[in-house]
Amino acid sequence: MGYGFYGIDSYYIMLVLPAFLFSLYAQYKVRSTYNKFSRIANRRGITGYDIARVILDRNGLHNVQVQAIPGELSDHYDPRTRVVRLSQGVFGSGSVAAIGIAAHETGHAIQHKAGYAPMALRSTLVPAANIGSMAGPYMAIFGLIFGWSFLTNLGLILFTIAVAFYLITLPVEFNASSRAVKAIESSGVLAYDEIEQAKKVLRAAAMTYVASAAVAMASLLRLVLLANSRRDD
Repeated sequence: MGYGFYGIDSYYIMLVLPAFLFSLYAQYKVRSTYNKFSRIANRRGITGYDIARVILDRNGLHNVQVQAIPGELSDHYDPRTRVVRLSQGVFGSGSVAAIGIAAHETGHAIQHKAGYAPMALRSTLVPAANIGSMAGPYMAIFGLIFGWSFLTNLGLILFTIAVAFYLITLPVEFNASSRAVKAIESSGVLAYDEIEQAKKVLRAAAMTYVASAAVAMASLLRLVLLANSRRDD
């Protein structure tokens, strides 16, 4: 039997805990990398806003706005309003980290224009994934506790959709970073060593997406194994 009770069990220790520890490391890595390169100014003195505007205009995205928003590392592209939103530490900053992050977000805008399929699929999954990530695990666990197989199965299905969202996010984010690097290189705004520093920021950020997917997959597998253990009983 894989469980003694539904808080901590052998599956949690073997599967979820290692993924969770990896997630903590990924968060530490992105924070430390960002803090390091946010203190290194690019030689051209351009800001996150500047590089975002340059890349967008070079790709014919003159109608995509670039706005500043509160928070740290809260940068994102909103496909609904076609706006690149940059955190305060990126929008007006001339650091190498700011250039990399701003360029990454414009990569999503370029994906949107190109009709990048994984991005479109991810957007479609957002409503169901939000429900699945919040309610799915609890429904599955309550179903296991009370022996309600229908509730367990429904919870697993919903959570599977959420995990699929995490997995689809990986190629979306990797591709956006790839587009960002190419855009920075072609723009000529950074020297070679500065581009390498920006890449380190993007790689650290990518690790957080990998970690999130790993935690989600491990949690889903744990629930599936618990459900199978209950059926065997």
